[in-house]
Amino acid sequence: MRIVADENIPLLDEFFADFGSITRLPGRSIDAAAVADADVLLVRSVTQVSQQMLQGSPVKFVGTCTIGTDHLDLDYFEQANIAWSSAPGCNARGVVDYVLSSLLVLAEDQGVDLSTRTYGIVGAGQVGSRLQAVLQGLGWRVLVCDPPRQLLEGGDFVSLQQVISQCDVISLHTPLNKTGEHITQHLLNTDNLAQLKPDTWLINASRGPVIDNLALRRMLEQRDDLRAVLDVWEAEPTVDVALAALCRIATPHIAGYSLDGKLRGTAQIYTAFCAFLGQVPRHNLEDLMPAPWLTHMHFDATVQCDWLIASICRAVYDPRRDDADFRRSLFSDKARQRAAFDALRKHYPMRREVELLGVSFVGQPLPEHVQVLQALGVAKR
Repeated sequence: MRIVADENIPLLDEFFADFGSITRLPGRSIDAAAVADADVLLVRSVTQVSQQMLQGSPVKFVGTCTIGTDHLDLDYFEQANIAWSSAPGCNARGVVDYVLSSLLVLAEDQGVDLSTRTYGIVGAGQVGSRLQAVLQGLGWRVLVCDPPRQLLEGGDFVSLQQVISQCDVISLHTPLNKTGEHITQHLLNTDNLAQLKPDTWLINASRGPVIDNLALRRMLEQRDDLRAVLDVWEAEPTVDVALAALCRIATPHIAGYSLDGKLRGTAQIYTAFCAFLGQVPRHNLEDLMPAPWLTHMHFDATVQCDWLIASICRAVYDPRRDDADFRRSLFSDKARQRAAFDALRKHYPMRREVELLGVSFVGQPLPEHVQVLQALGVAKR
């Protein structure tokens, strides 16, 4: 069996070497020629897997080690009887950690108490729903917009207009839909960006084209009260350098790039591939997962809750390092810029997740301390 895979997928040998030969390629270099003799294709979000790529090839299984599937031609897969799988939820916790730590940076900049803000989450899938649970667990006010879920479930969802008019923080976690009933391309555009409340914080860790990047740049040029955190870009790996300069935090599509999330993605695709073959999985992620470098934090029971939250989140991840690395990569030469964007992702440093931490206290913790730990998913020891 011949397997073609994105070179950035971890644990390829550990999970897939038993099935045959593996050819590793940069994700953006995988094309029709690369899969001409392949039986299996394993990708991440940078590879557009289309009919033009696969038609005439022997590929019978496509796995993407990502939550999103907008880079896959699922209609053609069905037509050509090509099995496929994504990895829903694999990196959701990493994105939640990214958003939480970004909020801490913005709050520190402006001297704002995060508990006093109203949060709007647009898209309540794997990531958005987990972010909602954390924020509400902390006792913060959250409004959620998800028209597809609202149509199916009813419930306490709100409109995008309500999010824009009522929320101080808007975090986008919707898939990219260019067609259909629920189009999300340029969901935020010239018209509704102009309606953002004063001092709004806007975070996009979903897909770049969910925001009209040119409209956002013009809005940020006009309004210095707004703060933007962008991890995704409309034409990535090409980036609007002027827009990046106006963002408080700018990063190269790494919000979900925790080591744990990437390993989970590979494991989920492996399990799906075993099911496709009708085989029982022989390998277990728990046996391959490295130990975290930070397992425990110790606090006095007099610690304030805001300090507890900040200490836990920042001990695991602080986006300012990624922001600094990214800004150094924004060359005026577009070819160099694109290469640097992909290099930052390829050589991304090891990053773990908040849920791997345990916390203990000297003295009896207060109920609000326990609430914080439960909301963040941290174990009390």
